[in-house]
Amino acid sequence: MLSRRRQRQAEWEERIAREQAEFQELACQVFGLPLSTIPGAIGKVESWWCQQYQWLKETGYLLRPRYAPGWVPSWQDTKKRWVECEDSQVPARDHVLDATRMADGVFVTLKLITKSRHPYEIEIGRLFSTEPLVSDLYNYSVPLYDVLDVPDDEDQALLVMPLLRPFHRPRFDTCGEVVDFFRQLFLGLRFIHKQHVAHRDCMGPNVMMDATPLYIDPYHPQDLDMRRDFSGKARYFTRTERPPRYFFIDFGISRRYAADNNAPLEYPIWGGDKTVPEFQKADDACNPFPTDIYYLGNMIRENFLLHAFFVVQKKRGLEFMLPLVKDMVQDDPVKRPTMDEVVARFNEILKELSSWKLRSRVIYKEDGNIEGLYHGVIHWTRRISYIVRRVSAIPER
Repeated sequence: MLSRRRQRQAEWEERIAREQAEFQELACQVFGLPLSTIPGAIGKVESWWCQQYQWLKETGYLLRPRYAPGWVPSWQDTKKRWVECEDSQVPARDHVLDATRMADGVFVTLKLITKSRHPYEIEIGRLFSTEPLVSDLYNYSVPLYDVLDVPDDEDQALLVMPLLRPFHRPRFDTCGEVVDFFRQLFLGLRFIHKQHVAHRDCMGPNVMMDATPLYIDPYHPQDLDMRRDFSGKARYFTRTERPPRYFFIDFGISRRYAADNNAPLEYPIWGGDKTVPEFQKADDACNPFPTDIYYLGNMIRENFLLHAFFVVQKKRGLEFMLPLVKDMVQDDPVKRPTMDEVVARFNEILKELSSWKLRSRVIYKEDGNIEGLYHGVIHWTRRISYIVRRVSAIPER
């Protein structure tokens, strides 16, 4: 059995190596870059980032060694497996890459945008990233640190933002941590709406987490489980001990309206969530603010209630959210609550939740009996410690 696994692994690595070689040949033809057939070599899309390395460095942002001129793979002429090396890690999305801000060593994200395609993204990003809004505690919109105009291309720009990760990694430990997540999202979308901005795509992947407080070791931006230098697994605290902050990202199809325009009309723009009821029946213009309510409610329904990643200990889980979420995803947009009403109703829900409920362990569906027992023992040890130290059941900053 073991030999078969090794054979399949070897075949997989050979296939990846062939594909990388094909990419490299095409990249050489298109971009004039040196041809390399080394497994894990620079692919077609990454070549653009390589070409920007020196300019970005002069601007104050340093890409990882993989993208530096004259890069030599760390596994070359060694017995290291290329897939286990830090400099073999490729970005998950072509237009997004991590970097280091050289002035202070802060890890950032660079996002390449086409300004003619998303003409309001920079404007709205700057709105939420300047005073007085940037200092508002209810502002959960991703900060925009900088905007870099790409040389020799007036239609392209790089947005510089914090390095974020998916909201569900690492796993939630308690019901109170999930409640804190919901609270930040509700307050954040209400804040966006109060600035007369409709997000128009606030579904799951566009909610991310600044996990800086959580992590003991800086994590690798492409392999989130590993330390940045690939020396081992990245260690972290629970969200109760070191509460993270969540952010709405990607304002590419967002719009801002005049303060006196309480019911703007926009023709449907399909975002990541294709289930919006008002988009199914016709292409008629509709108010994007109730659509935002649907997006957020459906994200909670899909990820935490309907096809939940997890349930909370005992017989019941997050069922206290069902009535509110049900109203948020009603087919008729007019019947959905506003974000003011969502926040008010959520605050009433919180008053009914006991400390015992909030400290209940989050149990993931994929946990087996042994893994469940392990997490249960660890959870109870932490739980007793939190109670003794009077650590809040809902994470507090």
